[in-house]
Amino acid sequence: MRIGAHVSRFLRKITHNSVVYLLYEKILWNQIKEGDFPDHIGIILDGNRRWAKERYIPPWEGHAFGADKVEELLDWCLDLKIRTITLYAFSVANFLRSPEEINELMALVHQRLNKILHDPRIHNNEVSVRVIGRLNRLPERTQRLIRRVEEATADYDRFYLNLALAYGGRAEIVDATRKIADEVRQGKLAVNAIDEQVVEERLYTAHLPKSEPDLIIRSSGVERLSDFLVWQGAYSELCFIDTFWPEFRKIDLMRAVRTYQGRKRRFGR
Repeated sequence: MRIGAHVSRFLRKITHNSVVYLLYEKILWNQIKEGDFPDHIGIILDGNRRWAKERYIPPWEGHAFGADKVEELLDWCLDLKIRTITLYAFSVANFLRSPEEINELMALVHQRLNKILHDPRIHNNEVSVRVIGRLNRLPERTQRLIRRVEEATADYDRFYLNLALAYGGRAEIVDATRKIADEVRQGKLAVNAIDEQVVEERLYTAHLPKSEPDLIIRSSGVERLSDFLVWQGAYSELCFIDTFWPEFRKIDLMRAVRTYQGRKRRFGR
């Protein structure tokens, strides 16, 4: 590991625990507490591999640190009463990565899903957990675990946590189109009855009380959506944070909320 990385981590740790950090967090809270909070946020968890590369550690260790950050994020969103979060964790395109990295990632996913299954925060706060994507591409044991997690939280409706795995926004629209075509073929749906609502009801997010995210955040400084919530995010506010995901902090989330509150949302009107 480079000396510079040691110094950067040290300074960031001090900042996070310093009086200055706590004061800034309080200032941000005072700025946003009276405003409208997003009901649904989507987050592209980007920068895990680059964060790991800077520290000369394997990419999957960066993903492990990123998974730890997701647990912190859940606490922050519960504190801020953000009802729904959708996290872009692994895309369809990510299957093009090396077999070693994919295997490590799948093992990490399985481990964290098992943790979610028994997490008292999930059950005490009545968080409905869903995994969205082409789940048939995931290992069978992980598919079985996903069903257990979803069944264990199926009756919860205070908060919603959606994990996008083996996910692609265009793939989601293709899958919805196939469902519609099959219903038309079976005579269950008339062609002239197809409208936006029909499509939305066949998307992966159809179970949500509000499928469209008010705000989409991407970490790492990259400014693109990378096939995330292509349909649902048509009118979402976008916020790009110049921080790798493992270093994302509560103040970054609060700054994104402040940005959202400063936007004028017209929805084409």
